[in-house]
Amino acid sequence: MTLDSADSGVFRLASVGTYLDALSSITDEMSLLERSNLIFLDKCLHEQWGLGQNVILNWCPNSDGIDLLVVPHYGIAAYSRQMTQDRGERDPTVTRPSEDFFKSLISGPRLLSNKQMDRVARLLGIEREHLSLRAPLTERRSEQQIIEKMIKRYSITYVPCRAVALFDIVGFSLLSPFEQMTQLNSLSYSINSAQSRMLNKEIGIDFARSSTGDGFYLWNRDLSLDANVNLYHFMHLVLADNAIARRKADHNTVPKLRSCFHMGSSYEFHQSEGLNPTLYNYIVGDVTVELARMIDRALPGQILVGEFTSEILLKNGAMSGEVTLDSIDFVLKATQSLVQFNGLELSGERIESIKCYLTGARLNDGEFTVRRITINDKHGMSRNVFNAKVNIYRRHAEPILLGIEDAMLEASNMPADHSEHLLRPEA
Repeated sequence: MTLDSADSGVFRLASVGTYLDALSSITDEMSLLERSNLIFLDKCLHEQWGLGQNVILNWCPNSDGIDLLVVPHYGIAAYSRQMTQDRGERDPTVTRPSEDFFKSLISGPRLLSNKQMDRVARLLGIEREHLSLRAPLTERRSEQQIIEKMIKRYSITYVPCRAVALFDIVGFSLLSPFEQMTQLNSLSYSINSAQSRMLNKEIGIDFARSSTGDGFYLWNRDLSLDANVNLYHFMHLVLADNAIARRKADHNTVPKLRSCFHMGSSYEFHQSEGLNPTLYNYIVGDVTVELARMIDRALPGQILVGEFTSEILLKNGAMSGEVTLDSIDFVLKATQSLVQFNGLELSGERIESIKCYLTGARLNDGEFTVRRITINDKHGMSRNVFNAKVNIYRRHAEPILLGIEDAMLEASNMPADHSEHLLRPEA
């Protein structure tokens, strides 16, 4: 599609068409009129977004188009702050929204009923914005799915529980610019290679990444338990590919890594590329803050798992309930799915078996505990983590041993809080 600079209302059609093409599995069944209507809707949403000045919260069909709830980007924080500051001063009969109220608005489906739209608008003290479309909306579920995705592109999303992995290049700031470039490129290749191998094994993944400058955050857009487990194994494959590359590298072109895995809440948003929001989302929140503080205390080559207890969807988007797991339960769950990687090739050699576990001290009966470690950051805040190990055994090749042994912690600056007497999982 060609851009027409003479018409400012047309300049976004190419990007919108690309966006709809990315949703081709949904839009294939639509007529040209329906696709044209959605492109026009996206143009209207872009105008409401105002280059990032506003956040589109919710929507509902209404007559010849849709109604929207739109607030300034600073409004969400202002409403919540006002709720806190005015507590005890305002009229107790006046209801004002809280932070939890906003989280509920932006954590679920954005489609509301007319009554819900009126209630939210009244609480926020805003008016509904009406958009007249070229054709009335249908009641097809596929159309609603696309509009939901469109709305979220111009909004923010709160995710109560998401698994995220962090890869950090050791000593990155001490490298020359050329070495920094080659090491980041090497890490990026390891990520791509690991993702390709998982796809070849027909393991369902939808990974996203964002740069930290000296590494990457990675997460699975799917929020289900299987997706989180796959992310944990994906982290191991990235580290394994990196370890093989380090053995082969002649110069300082392959990075030494340290990594962390954690689960927690996050906010998702779409950064601007040019004057349009990107197709891909970025995350920031408690989970990324915790990972950043954990990685500062991680040793070179170490794998840390943060301490968490999370309610995780059994299936993404399905009414199948949730399961509550802590860090130790999660790793135990991950060991049960390792068999799917048997036969996968690393550097031309097939994997025979994988063992992943949290390390701990050896007991007199030969079993092992899981050691919980308390670390302190530069802000004086403490958090609990676990030291993780992964052993990948290949046919006709040396095993790939990832992470560091528990014994190395004794000589490090990471004092153990205590050890829990839980049997180490055997994969």
